[in-house]
Amino acid sequence: MKYPDNIHELGKLPIDYMGFIIYSKSPRYLLNPNLGSENFTEDRLKEKRDLLDTIPSHIKKVGVVVNDIPNLVISYIKDFGLDCAQLHGTENHFFCEFIREESPETEIIKAISVSEVSDLERTKKYTKDDCDYFLFDTKTPQYGGSGHKFDWNILNEYNGDIPFFLSGGISIDDVKTINGIKHPQLYGLDLNSKFEIEPGLKDIELLKQFIQQLKYE
Repeated sequence: MKYPDNIHELGKLPIDYMGFIIYSKSPRYLLNPNLGSENFTEDRLKEKRDLLDTIPSHIKKVGVVVNDIPNLVISYIKDFGLDCAQLHGTENHFFCEFIREESPETEIIKAISVSEVSDLERTKKYTKDDCDYFLFDTKTPQYGGSGHKFDWNILNEYNGDIPFFLSGGISIDDVKTINGIKHPQLYGLDLNSKFEIEPGLKDIELLKQFIQQLKYE
């Protein structure tokens, strides 16, 4: 999310998390890609913090980062009032431990790229002490979402004790399939590109339809 009016409208829906990408190579970058370090002047930080502070308190604010410097991630958490840090790169468990030690109240979501069962082996490098949730997303050559699904049958092979978000090309046509997933560790859904008008701009009406169908299907 990056557009104030769109953020305001999304905040009216019955959702639990709202994501903000703090990665300059993403088209959904929360900040201005043309400003570089000027994004982090006191006035510009206050502008973004004030925007995120308008989000209802029951919705957790997630900052999505990719292989950033750990101390900078802590700064993002403090500067933007984030509730969660989603680590979408190759961050190891030591990275997670650092975030946990420096900001113990922050939820940590570690993204795991998946294309085959063997990719789930990476989950064994993390524990509940340093990671609250995994996010299983489709493996791509670059970082970030591809809008494509991986084979969700792979989820049946995950037997870890850390809950996970399902991500990767979820659309309104997937309601029945998602409701059929009975994995005990499925915690939530990450909805993105299939519900966008353009990168960072969500189709509120389509999201309303999905949520209603998911609830009553």
